[in-house]
Amino acid sequence: MKYHKIPHSALEVSKICLGTMTWGEQNSEQQAHQQLDFALAHGVNFIDTAEMYPVPPKPDTQGLTEKYIGTWLAKTGQREKIILASKVAGPSSGRGVNIRPNMALDRRNIHLAVDESLARLQTDYIDLYQMHWPERQTNFFGQLNYQYASEETYTPVVETLEALQELVKAGKIRYIGISNETPWGMSQYLRLAEKHNLPRIVTIQNPYNLLNRTFEQGLAEFAQREGVELLAYSPLGFGVLSGKYLDGQRPANARLSLFERFQRYTNPQAEAATQAYVELAKTHQLDPSQMALAFVNQQPFVASNIIGATDMTQLASNIASVDLQLTDEVMSTINHLFQQYPNPCP
Repeated sequence: MKYHKIPHSALEVSKICLGTMTWGEQNSEQQAHQQLDFALAHGVNFIDTAEMYPVPPKPDTQGLTEKYIGTWLAKTGQREKIILASKVAGPSSGRGVNIRPNMALDRRNIHLAVDESLARLQTDYIDLYQMHWPERQTNFFGQLNYQYASEETYTPVVETLEALQELVKAGKIRYIGISNETPWGMSQYLRLAEKHNLPRIVTIQNPYNLLNRTFEQGLAEFAQREGVELLAYSPLGFGVLSGKYLDGQRPANARLSLFERFQRYTNPQAEAATQAYVELAKTHQLDPSQMALAFVNQQPFVASNIIGATDMTQLASNIASVDLQLTDEVMSTINHLFQQYPNPCP
């Protein structure tokens, strides 16, 4: 395993982070524990979860993912060996998430969310606590065509930061991060933290993969110059980049086969791009999934690559991608293909 120290923090995380959002839906508690055991044995020390998991979110499963991690921690006593990240959900409009009546990113909700997560996780602290998505109306989760809102109201970022500062001082969280954010949003978190002497964000968790490189447009420079590096999620585009969905295939028990809502990486342009990347991998005797993950691993602005798996074969292959170094020829061809198929799934 390779490790990376996150700037402005004492966190040294594995370059592969274990994502958990299928636990409680596609994976049982026993399978979650098996994944944790395997990941830890192979050098993974970074675990990412969220209060809303598993997905797709449902009232009767919300929080199960954190509970499964909590029972594993209680059983194994491995808390000090992992770096644990979780998230507070933003407003639930249109997302099927109804954890609290009002899910603004204000002091009350953030304090409640942290306490509930700590109870489920059976731990006293969370190493990295993230805002899962913005409260304000903006472009995230694949949304384009930013809409102006002349009378919009949302919790001021400074109030969010003040609530987080209280939790840092209480020892309940160590560091903070943002997720599904825009360049403007990141700039506000940085500016207001410096102005008011509040906790500084140390990471941003956004999608990044061969079908969606929009992070490079406005956020990669922030990552370098401000030291707020990327925790890349959906590095395989919901599994699309493995090639298993090409030509209309829908394998049994695969995410896109089970849930209609996961269509972000399925359109004709994405299919054509995926076909080209899969053919490139095969030309160089590479596994398509490992090539796609290695591309993410090699980006200088990526602190850690959040992989997920529903079976142990997938998990082993995804973790092993950390040892794959793509040649200059492969990287050059990837960038050439990107010119042909620029961000088919932003």
